[in-house]
Amino acid sequence: MTLSSVVGLLAVLGFAPAMPGIANRTKSALTGRRGAPVLQLYADLEKLWQKGVVYSRVTTIVFRLGPVIILATTLLAAGFLPLNGHDAPMHFAGDLIAFAGLLALGRFMLVLSALDTGSSFEGMGASREVTIAAFAEPALILCFTVLVLATGDMHLEGMLGRSLAATWSLVAPSVLLAAAGLFILSLAETCRVPVDDPLTHLELTMIHEVMVLDHSGADLALILYSSALKMALFGSLIVRILIGGAVVPAPAALAILLLGLAGYAVAVGVVESAMARLRMDRVPQFLVAASVISGFGLILLLR
Repeated sequence: MTLSSVVGLLAVLGFAPAMPGIANRTKSALTGRRGAPVLQLYADLEKLWQKGVVYSRVTTIVFRLGPVIILATTLLAAGFLPLNGHDAPMHFAGDLIAFAGLLALGRFMLVLSALDTGSSFEGMGASREVTIAAFAEPALILCFTVLVLATGDMHLEGMLGRSLAATWSLVAPSVLLAAAGLFILSLAETCRVPVDDPLTHLELTMIHEVMVLDHSGADLALILYSSALKMALFGSLIVRILIGGAVVPAPAALAILLLGLAGYAVAVGVVESAMARLRMDRVPQFLVAASVISGFGLILLLR
């Protein structure tokens, strides 16, 4: 762990709440609406943090621990990424599995928290979330497999940094396909259109939103921040791949990453303004497409 890796992590943690705002503002601009301010989520988090928390009498300790564990797992996952362009705060051989596992654990706790309320409505959302996970998690591992074979490195630090930069010119088609698969996957993982709509309040279309209806105050703030941070993590993966793992001085690498994250959020907004939400039975096909695209990248490496 170095000082620059910690600074990079803190910078992304601070920038994360702006990403949903950039995406929503882009969508509003392209659809002829004014939209909420880019920094709206910061104000919402501050307001929620100052409010009290209300718990149903039927909930248990699982419901209370859910938001804390969701945030903890997302923060730990962030620690495996080389956000300064050089090294990660934490790293070990095979840490990509830990990264995927921590995100899966956060999703698992969110589902448990929804089921703990005893509400059939939230149970519906939990069921949909688990269905999406069954297709999303294999797609993520397949994307990582492409990066491992392309770089010969089992560390996220190397796969997204020096090892990728050394082989970029030889494996660019494969890793670009992996990046495309990750972008599709990120729309599902971060509950964005066309998989989910974070702004909807129609019970037949909600997935993530319905699972957090019983959360309030600081608990809801933790969940909203974790969701924004997860968006930043997937954006960071995509940006590091697209720039070829370029190794530049840490301040410049961090500036490039933050600009890239803003660009990723704009791209999400463009997709949301151009596409409607998919029917529920089409979502698995959409996620299979992410696996297929990454699979083509894998085939190019094995030929």
